Amino acid sequence: MMKSVLTFLAVSLVLFVLLIACAAPVLQPGEDKTAPMKITIDEINTFEGKIEKAREEQLDILSPDWFAKADASFGKAKAKAEKGEDLADIREDMADASTYLANAEETAKVARTMLPQVIESRRLARVAGATKLGKEYDQVEEQFLKLTGAIEKNNINYTKKNAPKVNDAFLDLELMAIKNETIGEVREVVQQVEKNDAKKYAPQAFELAQRHLNETDAFITDNRYAADEMQKRAAEAMFYANRARVMTDQDKKLEEMTPEETYLWTEDMVKKITAQLLARDSRDLEMDAQVTNILDSIGTLQDNNKQINAQLLATQNELVETRADYDAQIQNLKQTLASLESKTIEVQKTRNRILAEQKETEKKLEDERQFNQKFIKIQNYFRSDEAEVYKQGNQLVLRLKGIKFPVGQAVIVPENYQLLSKVQRAIGEFQDASVVIEGHTDSVGSKESNDILSKKRANAVKDYLIANKTIAASKVVARGYGSEKPLASNATPEGRAANRRIDVIVTPGVKPGQS
Repeated sequence: MMKSVLTFLAVSLVLFVLLIACAAPVLQPGEDKTAPMKITIDEINTFEGKIEKAREEQLDILSPDWFAKADASFGKAKAKAEKGEDLADIREDMADASTYLANAEETAKVARTMLPQVIESRRLARVAGATKLGKEYDQVEEQFLKLTGAIEKNNINYTKKNAPKVNDAFLDLELMAIKNETIGEVREVVQQVEKNDAKKYAPQAFELAQRHLNETDAFITDNRYAADEMQKRAAEAMFYANRARVMTDQDKKLEEMTPEETYLWTEDMVKKITAQLLARDSRDLEMDAQVTNILDSIGTLQDNNKQINAQLLATQNELVETRADYDAQIQNLKQTLASLESKTIEVQKTRNRILAEQKETEKKLEDERQFNQKFIKIQNYFRSDEAEVYKQGNQLVLRLKGIKFPVGQAVIVPENYQLLSKVQRAIGEFQDASVVIEGHTDSVGSKESNDILSKKRANAVKDYLIANKTIAASKVVARGYGSEKPLASNATPEGRAANRRIDVIVTPGVKPGQS
């Protein structure tokens, strides 16, 4: 019996020593206070900096009670100092604040040692946006403060027992916050679509949206840090959610329409596509035939694009060959220079001339390269039905086939804005460029009226470019040629349409091959 008692006392003594070792050393206010000191503004500001640093180091949550007391005592000292109250009272409050802050720092060290995983899980939850969850976050934060508060009270057993549960709660908050940030909006859309009777009007689309949402939710549960893949899946889920929403709304509208109204609505969409493709109006055909007509037009456009790409490739190959020729010329000049290095003054003059020729050749090559790069770039601005872009010596010609004017008028209509915007971009590619705008008509009507109309239309384009600050008025000229320069025969409608055009001739400020 005596042996058991002695054993119990020995174990109790060991546990007591361990408990004292884990607990933070606690100083009591008023203990070891220093000699009288003079309170200055600098001292107040210095201690205020310590309080802020302690808050940044999270002492307000790792040792909430001691930190609160330190903050309160400092607040009293600061208020008394500002009011000029008794110096002894101020010193006492400052000493208390220092003691409390020291206790908070020691307690925080113990908390960081005992709760490293909980502290990290809390940080990750906050980074994920858990504080936006409101009450759910506040409840777990309160549990965390109880853990650190128990350390302050030397209730180590409470902290050890409850730390795993609080850690799991923060992990759950993190996952909840990640889902809220990633698929919260998707979930709201799906819920709204369901309220809007999607199960009735678009059941398959709704089921697909719901499935993508659930699959994304499950993926996040298993892969909470796979940010890129989560965003990809969330975007896909949002696509199907919006699809179900649009389909539900449209089905409701269709429910209110007669069969003929439904067909006319569908036909109108097909007509708009056909018009944009410049295809014939095929509403007199079956719907399948109309779709075939659209597909044929798209195929033609694709073929045209292939031809343009082939032309671009040929131009690029031409540039490569030109570069090789110039390189060969430059190399020859360098070799010639090498053979003249040791010659007389006359030879030196020749050397200088060759150097100038070399620089001129290099400059010409660079200017030509830049001009061709811009030429290729500008070609890509326009569709084949809008404009032809080609080089004319050191000039760039934009043949605006797609520009439209009211019959017999010279008014810029809104349908030309997109094409003219591209013309503005093309001109803007060149610094200090000068522009000539040529107006051309077909042969219908008198020569005098065509000359006047072509000049007015050229002036209308000129005024549009000046008004939109594309080019200074001193840098642009408008000319009307009437029907003098046809591109095709005026005997056919197609030929006359081709002859009715505006040509924009752009001359760069620094011409290729010139200084």
